[in-house]
Amino acid sequence: MEAGRRPRKLQKREHDASMDEVSFATGTPESNGHSKDAEQPTLDFQAQAQSDSGPQDGGVMLPQTSVAQADICPNGYEEPITVSTSPNTQSIHEDHAAPPLSKNQQKKLKRKQEWEASRDARKAWKKGKLKEKRERKRATRAEEATQTPADAPPPKKPPPKRAIQLPITIVMDCDFDNLMSDNERISLGSQLTRAYSDNKNAHLRAHLTIASFGGKLRERFNTVLSKHHELWKGVRFLDEDFVGAAERAKIWMCGEEGGKLAGALLENVGASEEAQQKARDKGEVVYLSSDSDYTLSELKPYSTYIIGGFVDKNRHKGICYKRAMDRGIKTARLPIGDYLEMASRKVLTTNHVNEIMLRWLELGDWGKAFMQVIPKRKGGQLKSQVDSMDEDEEEVEEENGLSGTPRLSEAATGPQVEDHEKSELGDTRVSRNPTDEEWQDLLGEYVHAQKNIKDDKELNARQPILNGKEQVSEHDATDHDRIQKAVDV
Repeated sequence: MEAGRRPRKLQKREHDASMDEVSFATGTPESNGHSKDAEQPTLDFQAQAQSDSGPQDGGVMLPQTSVAQADICPNGYEEPITVSTSPNTQSIHEDHAAPPLSKNQQKKLKRKQEWEASRDARKAWKKGKLKEKRERKRATRAEEATQTPADAPPPKKPPPKRAIQLPITIVMDCDFDNLMSDNERISLGSQLTRAYSDNKNAHLRAHLTIASFGGKLRERFNTVLSKHHELWKGVRFLDEDFVGAAERAKIWMCGEEGGKLAGALLENVGASEEAQQKARDKGEVVYLSSDSDYTLSELKPYSTYIIGGFVDKNRHKGICYKRAMDRGIKTARLPIGDYLEMASRKVLTTNHVNEIMLRWLELGDWGKAFMQVIPKRKGGQLKSQVDSMDEDEEEVEEENGLSGTPRLSEAATGPQVEDHEKSELGDTRVSRNPTDEEWQDLLGEYVHAQKNIKDDKELNARQPILNGKEQVSEHDATDHDRIQKAVDV
């Protein structure tokens, strides 16, 4: 080869279409590290005539072989190329591996699996506890029977009240499945079960309806809860939303099984046919929301009241109110603030709202209904009781002559004063309650000292601070010492 000339490329081999099988070696066996007898991978080409159903690239099809390497590249150099024709190998980046679970997610998954695995054990434990409870009741009845005389008549049980169906509908709007977590969805399922139980055991029943029943909530009822909701009586499960459920409620409330007026509804409407017909025509649809500007004063017959079946821990504020306004439905809130003094938020769970409405249908009094249903942990107290307690305290203060004087805390005056008494052990100090005169003296000194301290603070605020130290007047120091001595006495 002459200097300065480019190396000659290898001559390309011509393709013979008459060949049925062509085998390309991947280089010399010795250079590849294989023996001469080793089987070399091959690539078979099948020449087919081009047809309408055949491939568009000349009729050449690749068979399902593993890996074939050619010793000649398309550019003519001796560099092997790899052709993969495996049916499972489509693209390297097509299927991405799922991201690994974090430690917290792994722990939650493990706890969930353990909980599901111990389901049978929990059922057996509950059955055992129920059996023990029945045995205790049986033993208690046997003991009472031995203590009562034989001639005494057996105690009469009050006859059970027969349940009455009322022409009123309560709809649970469960169209919030995508906004809840798994735990919140579990809590909603428990609340729906409790709401059904309260309505079934109530003396005056309402038409209970579960609207937008689908998604993961339905899946939980069908799988984990073993479809026990299919055995519920007096409840309807609808795929429609709350608007469609309200339209259907008008039909069944006016039908033969719609029910009759009783309890508070009968007292408000009356027993005449004309009054009941007017009430039937004035039926309304109301979405209950704590964000509404209107207060629900009473429940009306032939009406539908919608409760948001949503457990969100107050993350999505005002979502039920906005949902009702977008569909043109009236909104109202329960009159909790008109009857109760709450120590916490006024937001209640789904089953609590349902139970409050059932209690009102029997009692006709919101205050009594709230006190029977709202948990004690919320610190609810009737406003009438709070007002009466304040009036009693004012009367006691007027009798003691302390009206118009500021109330002092125990830290300011002390609940007791000390006196000296002589006993066998010598001179000792005995605590006793202060008299009215002592109270008046302590209160007067306290008020006088507070007034002087306030005046001195205003004076010091107008005076400059000298040498970085605040100026304290003589009145401030002497009054502070005097009131401290009065408190220590």
